[in-house]
Amino acid sequence: MKKQFFLLFLFVCGLFSAQKLTIDTLLTDDISIRAIQISQGKVWYAGTQSKFGFVDVENPDNKQQISLSEENLQFRTLAQNEDFLFCISIESPAYMFKINKKDLKFKKVFVDEESSAFYDAFIFINNERAFAFSDSDNGKMKLLETQDAGEKWNFSTAFENIPMIKGEAAFAASNSNIAARNGKLWIATGGTTARVFKFDLNKNKSEVFSTPIIQGGSSRGIYSIDFADENFGIAVGGDYTKQKENVNNIATTQDGGKTWQIQASGENGGYMTCVKIKPESQGKEIIALGDQQISYSNDYGKTWKVISNEKNLYVCEWLNSSTLIVAGKDRILKISIE
Repeated sequence: MKKQFFLLFLFVCGLFSAQKLTIDTLLTDDISIRAIQISQGKVWYAGTQSKFGFVDVENPDNKQQISLSEENLQFRTLAQNEDFLFCISIESPAYMFKINKKDLKFKKVFVDEESSAFYDAFIFINNERAFAFSDSDNGKMKLLETQDAGEKWNFSTAFENIPMIKGEAAFAASNSNIAARNGKLWIATGGTTARVFKFDLNKNKSEVFSTPIIQGGSSRGIYSIDFADENFGIAVGGDYTKQKENVNNIATTQDGGKTWQIQASGENGGYMTCVKIKPESQGKEIIALGDQQISYSNDYGKTWKVISNEKNLYVCEWLNSSTLIVAGKDRILKISIE
């Protein structure tokens, strides 16, 4: 296991103040990874070349990788319930696979043959119910749903009455422009507009809200969202083609997505592809990463500090309150904060 040690004396308070970051390389491979899940002490991943597998966090020699198809599929989504993992390839025809965590046996459970199929993100909100969403060519949010732990899949009518704006789409960047908390589901978009779609599962109520995140071009918008609870949330993004630009690329909400406030405009690390709120911090401590940097906030997203210049990382998850798992081009890393 390759280790890199960085002693970073940061001029910020809280978690990363005058602390040592230990970066352990858990996995290297010829693969681009944009979706991970953590379960049973393992980092599960899906990526390019139909590759799917896991690596043990504490014992990286314990790892296994399989191919889900003889075709050269690309996966940018991954979701899990208690016993299974699910991923769906991004392009048409889109194939969804269900993989057993115990023995990695898998089966194909759904195929989307529509020419517009391009799956952006996937999430289980409990052991039985999950949603995956795709680009659409009919001007409406295309939302796939299961209510029986992934055996049967149907297209949801949750956002049937909310039209999408011409040129509005989503980004298959890090499987994180979808979030769920306390019976609420949020989906973020970009392109000509950057909006947040919200579905209250308990009330069967759908809404959509505008945001001030940079928008107006096919590479602009929200790339990732996360919520601490049903009220506080954060959205990040920017312009993929202009990654150093850092104006209007971070916003937070205090009312479940109805209104959004720009944070740290012109004073952050630039384009961000994934954001995750630290467990049990109620939104105070947040990690966000882009292709060029990893950034940290300890004041609810108001100010940010670049804590690493590691490049070509696309997705992150908190393993616990002092350990991050990040993945991207050709590798999975564990970042420990001591």
